[in-house]
Amino acid sequence: MRELNNQLALLNHHVGVRLSLRDVDLDCLDLIARHGPLSPGALARRVGLHPATMTGILDRLQRGGWIVRERDPEATDRRSVTVRALRERNAELYGLYAGMNASMDELCAGYDETQLDVIADFLRRAGEAGRRATDELSEAEPGGR
Repeated sequence: MRELNNQLALLNHHVGVRLSLRDVDLDCLDLIARHGPLSPGALARRVGLHPATMTGILDRLQRGGWIVRERDPEATDRRSVTVRALRERNAELYGLYAGMNASMDELCAGYDETQLDVIADFLRRAGEAGRRATDELSEAEPGGR
């Protein structure tokens, strides 16, 4: 798991360099794309960053054409915004992961459906364990949630 984590972190770093995005910018963009639209505060809590730091990240992502900030029509506070990823940039992003995606397709082709189900279950459960560990650490930090 550590080797996989290291290799994926390095891959993401190189993707970020190609797109002129910092690692944390790419992480936030991924969260927005998968779980958005999100409020900046909800994103900051999920990533464990100070809201002022999140503002700088969102400013960079917006300047780069990766996200938009939109008024939240359901919020009682008219200043409330949500952040949404712009799908127009997906092809550029996915193109940089094409080599990894092709390798994963080739790797998965060597397993039958039952084996793939077990692997998917393991990965889902490992992700949940990681989320729990992250939540526990963030709660133990000064000023934690």
